[in-house]
Amino acid sequence: MLGRRAESVCNGSMSVAYRCWAEVDLAALRENLAWLRHTVGPEVRILTVVKADAYGHGLKQIAALLMQSGTDIFGVANLTEAEAIRSVGAGWPILCLGACLPYEIEQAVRDQVRPTISSATEAEQFSAAAVRLGQTVRVHVKVDTGMGRLGVEPDRAGELFGRIQALPGLELEGLYTHFAAAEDDVAFSRQQAARFRRVLDHARAQGLQVPLVHASNSAGLLHQRDAIFNVVRPGLLVYGIAPPGRRRSDLAVRHHFRPALSWKCRVSLVKTVPRGASLSYGRAFVAPRRMRVATLTAGYGDGYPRAGSHRARVLIGGRRCRIVGWITMDQMLADVSALEAIEPGDEVVLLGRQGAEE
Repeated sequence: MLGRRAESVCNGSMSVAYRCWAEVDLAALRENLAWLRHTVGPEVRILTVVKADAYGHGLKQIAALLMQSGTDIFGVANLTEAEAIRSVGAGWPILCLGACLPYEIEQAVRDQVRPTISSATEAEQFSAAAVRLGQTVRVHVKVDTGMGRLGVEPDRAGELFGRIQALPGLELEGLYTHFAAAEDDVAFSRQQAARFRRVLDHARAQGLQVPLVHASNSAGLLHQRDAIFNVVRPGLLVYGIAPPGRRRSDLAVRHHFRPALSWKCRVSLVKTVPRGASLSYGRAFVAPRRMRVATLTAGYGDGYPRAGSHRARVLIGGRRCRIVGWITMDQMLADVSALEAIEPGDEVVLLGRQGAEE
């Protein structure tokens, strides 16, 4: 549990009351991962993506849980995240999904992080570092089948495979791609899968044994089931979040997955304002009637989007309450006219469930 807090000292002891905080349901994470394991079967490895502080859930804490819950490999964006995982448990396979910068290459080799290779230049740099350090680097080649960020072009992949075979200190452990629109575009996702299969077939025709092959991110797992190879790469689903897009999967996700993260704050003041009273900056909201308004202990400085001003809903007392006026740095206002009992200190849910509402 992390957040801004209020502290008070009484009789020499300190009590802590959080003003704005996040809660992570570890049981939900375990259940989500267990359902993924059930879905893909025991022969498919799960590469759990923990980028961006484990999607904001807390990298070290989540990594420790995943190590005990069936994760086979970790996927990170950079070496800093890899170091954090290593500090929790040594020896776990870690794939860096982002490109390693030239000055990071020796560290990646030294820390035995699997790099993503998109070009012959990268392969040569990792080979040189491996030779200098007397190590072998297990690399994953990424194929750009339509995402456009990293990866070798499909028609250049054979050339890259040949270069990797010729370079000392490199072992081709994996081949992968990334679906750009599995949650939106069926035809394009099928094209991506077909391009990737052709590259994989070409690699095998060159005599390459590629132990790990992966394409399925969370959206791919839900919508492109014919492209599940021997590794899957879930991110959002592990945390109980439905991938956004036109091909909605909310019902399936709600049935099998539970969001692990809740975000909360508190009521700091409740008052009644008359019709015509203006609220918050710019006088952008004018009370259309006599109404009760609650001041909340969260704002855009805590990460709550200012775009939610005038229209977002929060949960107070198990009821949906509309934000009125502009959201400010550390406070915002909610219309609580429909609530019978509310007082300072009451819990407010910004993201998550309260009673029957979510």
